[in-house]
Amino acid sequence: MQSIPEQNLPEPSVSQSLSEAPLPRRLSRKIGWMLGAIALLGGLTLLGVRTLLTRESAPQMVDALVVETLMVEPVESYTVARTYTGEVVAGRTSELGFEQGGELVEVLVDRGDRITAGEPLARLDTRRLQAQRAQLMAQRDRAQAELLELQNGPRREAIASAQSSVQDLENQLELERLRQERREVLYTEGAISLEDRDVVAFGADALEERLAAARSQLEELQNGTRPEQLMAQQATVEQLAASIADLDIAIEKSTIFAPFSGAIAARRLDEGAIVEAGQPILRLVEQAEPEVEVGLPLEAIANLNAGGSFPVSIGGQPYDAAIAAILPEVDSTTRTQTVVLRLPSTAATNLSPDQLADIELAQTIDEEGIWLPLSALTQGDRGLWSAFAVQPTEESDDDLFQVERRQVEVLHTEGDRAFVRGVLVAGDRVITDGVQRLVPGQQVQLMD
Repeated sequence: MQSIPEQNLPEPSVSQSLSEAPLPRRLSRKIGWMLGAIALLGGLTLLGVRTLLTRESAPQMVDALVVETLMVEPVESYTVARTYTGEVVAGRTSELGFEQGGELVEVLVDRGDRITAGEPLARLDTRRLQAQRAQLMAQRDRAQAELLELQNGPRREAIASAQSSVQDLENQLELERLRQERREVLYTEGAISLEDRDVVAFGADALEERLAAARSQLEELQNGTRPEQLMAQQATVEQLAASIADLDIAIEKSTIFAPFSGAIAARRLDEGAIVEAGQPILRLVEQAEPEVEVGLPLEAIANLNAGGSFPVSIGGQPYDAAIAAILPEVDSTTRTQTVVLRLPSTAATNLSPDQLADIELAQTIDEEGIWLPLSALTQGDRGLWSAFAVQPTEESDDDLFQVERRQVEVLHTEGDRAFVRGVLVAGDRVITDGVQRLVPGQQVQLMD
């Protein structure tokens, strides 16, 4: 059997092969191509995702922010300068009036006039008082004359006259006794009646009584004035003198004299007015040593000492005021205690009562905390504030630091700084400016 030699035939094309191949074989090849295309697309997709992730996770080389920091130094207290408002008061203020009523005849000053102590200011009509005084003066002069007469005693002429009267009565009595004896004899002889005898007897008895009175008067004159009479007359003279002195005071009180130097703040009545006792006529305000009264809280009073001083501002002008007094009572409404401050005498010409005065008082608060600039703080949560501290990073680069947020509580602000407390400790470095550009975990460099 002869073999059939092989003939070189052209290979069929793919389309021809598929079309000419049996149906099951054509489907198998088509599915394989589709699966290969899907695998190719999946590989390309994975490659793109991997490339994208690789690009995003690659570190971006940017320059670190340069910041200025402050080393934290805790303190145990802080001083608060608080301003309190008081008012200027006059050292002395008086509503001047008369102690008794009367007609106002003269007002010697007007509002705004500056006067000195002892200067007359106003007068009442004193004519009636002057007339009463003249009457009392006359009575006193008469009483003094009588007292002088009693002190000098009886005159010699009066004593001599009394002696003469006694002698005359003695002679008359002696004569009357002789007549009585003769009448007694005549009566015994029956020459006269009983009536004639009794008339002579009664005459002798009368002369004897008159002689006794004259002798007593003479003895009184010879003994001088009794001490009781002198004392009584002396008391009369003194009583009249006291009444005159009382009138002199009343006349003096009819003129208002300035009790101290100052200025007339008000003139309430004019000439011709009928005033009552105690009615205000003028208002006098002292300006020599003006004072300031201010109410301070009790905790501020505890640090004050009488005699100390601190600055006071009145109308923009500063003064050094000394503590004159701390009043003992506490105001029931404001719960403050009044402090009286004495201003220098040079301030009297520039100040007026009721002017407002600002008193700056430094108070030490015992509270631990830290002073930070306001630029180092940023608003936090729940009413708290935050500050940013820096810590060294774990990388080998010593110039890089990492930002950390620290919560703080603001206790007091003063100018451009704040006193805070929080989680900051001594030695921490806090960023002092540009905190709005920072976030926790950010890397920064410190300013040299």
